[in-house]
Amino acid sequence: MTSSEQSPQAPDSLPKYIARGLPKQDKETLEDALDYITELIEWRQRPIDANDLPEGAEPVANDSKGTGTLVEEYVTCGDSTCHCAEEGDKGHGPYLYRYFRDEGTLKSEYVGKV
Repeated sequence: MTSSEQSPQAPDSLPKYIARGLPKQDKETLEDALDYITELIEWRQRPIDANDLPEGAEPVANDSKGTGTLVEEYVTCGDSTCHCAEEGDKGHGPYLYRYFRDEGTLKSEYVGKV
């Protein structure tokens, strides 16, 4: 068998059940799978919408990586005797967080005090 007759090798990162199943599919099914994968990648990389953020979080900018949104937030510390526990108190902060998507899941990381 020559190399032109061999099917392409699946990447090692691809789960075996997918790597074994894809070569068995017809051209139309493979094209449908490609369209779906492309849509899924775009969905996972979609921008952070203000409606996705916690209540009270104020978007201030996109991060320099272009992969998330920088947000100012006030937080409560959980101490019932602290001023932040009082009704109407904004809480501690503002603090800067970066919200981003990781495999479609919205996550945040602390950046620093504003």
